[in-house]
Amino acid sequence: MDLSTLQQILAALRGARIACVGDLMVDRFVYGEVTRVSPEAPIPVLARQRELVMLGAAGNVARNAAALGGDVRLIGLIGGDAEGHEALRLIEAEPGVEGFVVTDAGRPTTLKTRFVSGGQQLLRVDMETSGPATGDVEQRLLRTIRDVAKDVGVVLISDYGKGVVTDAVIAAAKASGAVIVVDSKARSFARYGEVDIVKPNAAELAHATDMPTSTNDEIAAALTHALSLCQAKAILVTRSAKGISLAVRGEPVRHFPGVPREVFDASGAGDTTLAALGLAIAAKVPIEDAIQFAMLASGVAVGKAGTAVVTPEELIEASLTAHMAPAEAKIVTPQRMVEEIARWRAKGLKVGFTNGCFDILHRGHVAYLGQARAWCDRLIVGVNSDRSVRALKGEGRPVNELESRAMVLAGLGGVDLVAPFDEDTPMALIEAARPDVLIKGADYSEDDVVGGAFVKSYGGEVRLAEIVEGYSTTEAISRMKEKA
Repeated sequence: MDLSTLQQILAALRGARIACVGDLMVDRFVYGEVTRVSPEAPIPVLARQRELVMLGAAGNVARNAAALGGDVRLIGLIGGDAEGHEALRLIEAEPGVEGFVVTDAGRPTTLKTRFVSGGQQLLRVDMETSGPATGDVEQRLLRTIRDVAKDVGVVLISDYGKGVVTDAVIAAAKASGAVIVVDSKARSFARYGEVDIVKPNAAELAHATDMPTSTNDEIAAALTHALSLCQAKAILVTRSAKGISLAVRGEPVRHFPGVPREVFDASGAGDTTLAALGLAIAAKVPIEDAIQFAMLASGVAVGKAGTAVVTPEELIEASLTAHMAPAEAKIVTPQRMVEEIARWRAKGLKVGFTNGCFDILHRGHVAYLGQARAWCDRLIVGVNSDRSVRALKGEGRPVNELESRAMVLAGLGGVDLVAPFDEDTPMALIEAARPDVLIKGADYSEDDVVGGAFVKSYGGEVRLAEIVEGYSTTEAISRMKEKA
């Protein structure tokens, strides 16, 4: 998606009114480190380090839609328990989300607790009741939907099979006259009747049709069969990195290829897709652009920890980065560096920092940076500006201007970000980055490393990389002068 179209869509989304109806959950992520196996059983021992709690399922759809600028009403069901109070607190903390939550004292609030180490889920523990809402609880849900959804453009239904999405609830949503989009985990799409769009993922489509869904041809056949089994006007299937495919009744199946992205955590990616798609439809965005927008949003979400939301600023950055060469995308401002470090830290990654002029990149530099990268999960290289190099090295330096030096550094696979600085030292960058490990060459002592005392003050470490003898920029310049 080009930047101009994206900005037009983001402007159109502001204030678009939608209702999110369905199963409301609390997602808890417990992060820690595994360094040993329990002596009591052959299981890993997780040393808990931190915990994140956020709204999941319909709640995550609502918070994603609000983060993108929507006016969002959230309708769901909680229990009269501590987790229910937690859900209410989380809803109140979400700007742009207005909660209309029904309490059922006879059931627990759905809670999913995930235990994570090294970016991998070790275990998920669910607390839930899957029985359908009945009696007075269902009647309160129906009254709420009729009151809240009467003036919205789109109703997004999150059906995780936990009891909120009954036949009566579906009928009440349809009675609003809004566009109805259903995110379905159900075996049969027929139960939703004549809704506008049903949105399964590829695995859910395969489950509903008993057909393979790996290739475009298989997806097309499964979508055609799925439409024959239900009354939905269209079925849209999300296919992870393969993109999205859309089947509209009476039209050929269309495929929208995706862009491969680094996936850290796919939790809630479908919620992000639903939110972005639904909000775009509410803003009267053409369906082709709405799908491209939803793919961009989900691509950003899977690079973040937990059931995360995406913001307009992140989507603009992702769009810009997609049109850059890979090396260009690594060259960042201090602000972008800080934002990227926050994302890395959310994933539990170790951040390293080193700096230099890197005027004529040679074998010694490559070996040095390779050693630095081995000491961390992500490596940031601070590089002196042209003015800063002249102040350190004298007139006639640098040989290569900043843009060239930064691009060559960014082209190295072991370098994750390049951050230029104009000061005589990188101290301001180090203070902004707060790296876990600060690296300099072994021709320094630890006490002489700029920023070393600061990094050690919060528990970081300073490491000295070996120098490859016989390789230096000064020597390279001397050899060039001799040959001239």
